[in-house]
Amino acid sequence: MGGHALLILLSVASLALLPGATPLQPSQAWSLFKLRQLLGDPPVLGTWHNYTDFCYGGDYKTASAFVECYEDSVTQLHIMGDPGAGARPLPATFSIDAFFTTLSRLPDLKVLTLTNLGLWGPLPGKISRLQKLEIVNVSSNYLYGELPRGLSQLGSLQTLVADHNMLGGKLPGWLKDMPLLAVLSLRNNMLQGTLPESLKDMLSLRSLVLASNNLSGNLPDLKNLQVIDMANNALGPKFPRLGRKVASVVLAGNKFSDGLPADMLASCYLLERLDVSGNRFVGPFPAALLSLPSMEYLSIAGNRFTGRLSGNASCGENLRFVDLSSNLLTGSLPGCLLAAPGKSVLFSANCLSTAGDDSQSQHPSPFCRNQALAVGIVPEQGHKKSGAKAGVVAGIVLVGALVVSAAVVFVVRKASAPKARPARRLVENASSAYPSNLLADARYISQTVKLGALGIPAYRSFSLVELEAATDNFQVSSLMGQDAHGQMYRGRLSNGTPVTIRSLKVNKSQSFTRHIEMISKLRHRHLVSALGHCFQYNLDDSTVTHLYLVFEYVHNGNLRGRISQGTEGRRLSPAGPSVPYTRWR
Repeated sequence: MGGHALLILLSVASLALLPGATPLQPSQAWSLFKLRQLLGDPPVLGTWHNYTDFCYGGDYKTASAFVECYEDSVTQLHIMGDPGAGARPLPATFSIDAFFTTLSRLPDLKVLTLTNLGLWGPLPGKISRLQKLEIVNVSSNYLYGELPRGLSQLGSLQTLVADHNMLGGKLPGWLKDMPLLAVLSLRNNMLQGTLPESLKDMLSLRSLVLASNNLSGNLPDLKNLQVIDMANNALGPKFPRLGRKVASVVLAGNKFSDGLPADMLASCYLLERLDVSGNRFVGPFPAALLSLPSMEYLSIAGNRFTGRLSGNASCGENLRFVDLSSNLLTGSLPGCLLAAPGKSVLFSANCLSTAGDDSQSQHPSPFCRNQALAVGIVPEQGHKKSGAKAGVVAGIVLVGALVVSAAVVFVVRKASAPKARPARRLVENASSAYPSNLLADARYISQTVKLGALGIPAYRSFSLVELEAATDNFQVSSLMGQDAHGQMYRGRLSNGTPVTIRSLKVNKSQSFTRHIEMISKLRHRHLVSALGHCFQYNLDDSTVTHLYLVFEYVHNGNLRGRISQGTEGRRLSPAGPSVPYTRWR
């Protein structure tokens, strides 16, 4: 019997040395029951009883709620509500401050999961008392306010996940003070403003997920990251700098409007997922993305990428999903996409010659060329000399019609020599139908194109994105006037230049190609210059629906006001202008 007793004692002693075999400290067991009470005794904690041995019992554990211990102290706490049933309402007396005060009595806690529990209130700064925290997941609750500065005191924190809450404010710059933070996920919150440049100093950060917030502006340098998800914000227009170890980049649903950096992306051999759909990208599509060795998912849908695809282009062996829809691509779909079992390939609403699936219809080739022109991608073409005079006349007739309809476009400033009078006659006679002296005036004005030293801005093609930005999406506050033909808006370009933008409705039968080409040449130091144009197209039938003409904006009133009413007490006399040398709107 003595030998049996000794064997039992040795067995108990060896059991006590095993991690988790020692009963939980009574104070920590009390804290766990207090947490259950503060949460209103939710069903997910129905197995927690007064006699529960959290560290050694095991019967209380479920997939949704369990505790892990080391020796006699809690190191992990997981409480996960039912995501399908929605968050259960907490008691009206619930205090998130009291809840985290109770949590702080678990000093060895390293992993904390509290999801779908209906927690509400600002995340308390006293979370900093849990100095050993390494992983925190508080997703799918009702947490609001800014991230507390106390998080920066968690020197061991590696992962912070707080998706699907109502956290707001700007992403704080003090995140750089968290030396081990590798994963930061704040998807579907209310963060706003620009991202701090200090993100580039977070050398340990590998995954940054900030999708579905209200973030704006350009992204900082992200060369250290491997996973980037910034979908559904208002970020842009510049594509961020990436590192060669990046594996996933999701920038869908933003305001990126530059081109893709082909050289940088071509070196991302570990890139598995790239989603830039639903932006405003322009320029050539880097077909080399299809052949990246690790690429599995590629979506550029809903942009204005151009380029001619080749049926002989190669694809990476891991490629499984490709969406090229709603761009301006021409040529033939690569054969490696068509004849690949198990691949999902979408390419509708381009100008590809590949028949493919009948449901993925294509636009006619001129559509893509015209749309490319509308976003400022002008193909290099030689200009024929024949027909130039007729083009000038057609352009001037168009200008005359716009002057009559708008009454505020081309204007005259003081002429210091008699040579300025033909330009004034052009405006005065524009209302007559094809006057005989129009051709002579056209010759005169076309010669003034050579006067580049006068500082007249160059004419160019604008993108609709630029004009929307200049007028705050054509807000009513920018409207200067309107008539039967369209509206006139005041705007400011990204470089600060004030402009006047004339929006004109266009009938399907109208063609403005030659007119736009010639109106760009109407340059004179006594006329307010046209700075450029923009076409807006119907995506269904590729017809032009609106024409936008961009002019200099000047502040001295219009010609009609000078002639009929006078401005600031000064009225033009029949002999000509007598006001200081300046332009009038």
